[in-house]
Amino acid sequence: MKRFEIGGAEVGGPRLFVLAGPCVIESAEICLEVAHHLKRACAARDLPFVFKASYRKANRSSARSFTGLGTAEGLAILARVRREVSVPILTDVHEEAEVAAAAEVADCLQIPAFLSRQTGLLLATAGTGRAVNVKKGQFLAPSDMRQVVEKLTGAGAGRILLTERGTTFGYGDLVVDFRGLVVMRELGWPVVYDATHSLQRPGGDETGGDRRFAMPMIRAAVACGADGLFFEAHPDPARALSDAATQIPLAEVPGLLDEALRVRQAVAEPTDA
Repeated sequence: MKRFEIGGAEVGGPRLFVLAGPCVIESAEICLEVAHHLKRACAARDLPFVFKASYRKANRSSARSFTGLGTAEGLAILARVRREVSVPILTDVHEEAEVAAAAEVADCLQIPAFLSRQTGLLLATAGTGRAVNVKKGQFLAPSDMRQVVEKLTGAGAGRILLTERGTTFGYGDLVVDFRGLVVMRELGWPVVYDATHSLQRPGGDETGGDRRFAMPMIRAAVACGADGLFFEAHPDPARALSDAATQIPLAEVPGLLDEALRVRQAVAEPTDA
């Protein structure tokens, strides 16, 4: 398993790492509050932490959906979080033209699931020298991520994360096949479980979901060997401007991390059987 750092946060090592933050930048105040809270929670448990937030949401259910505060303001807020909270930053990119500007702020660039096969976008992110996190497309088999890895490494990427976020199941639902974590880990790069997007129910005017399944799914993912957890957290998810149905209440994050660590410890310990 490859081991490397993202802005000082070790991934691929013996410790579970965390990529977390609000879905989209709603304000600097919310981002700073969430970043401080998550940093403290992870530090108290000796977990490497990378703050995530989208400065722009390109994939929206409706033309009326909130897409962000604008690229310039969004990136400026991420830069402020990085500077004031002293945490590495992850954000997603959607077009080749925006990669360079995002790379000036972010320590890790993320390829959204729907864009995971976009060769030009993959090559552009690899060329920045930043770490790259690719979310497996809802339409891809886990083994198909081999081609994604080959595109990235062929373009010079030396730090890659692969994220499971569910597979399309009929209309309006997702299912997680935890065998995919095993398959993707065999590619040699750290594998992340996306604990909130996996709970989505796409379709209609607004993507729904059910956050009550977050903890059971996290237990399963950690037991299956996930190297890291990705989740979205918000001080008041009911009022969130994006993914209100699946973001984790900020106050529940410490308990979530404790439960994940209990499972990780249990599966790591040898048994007498």
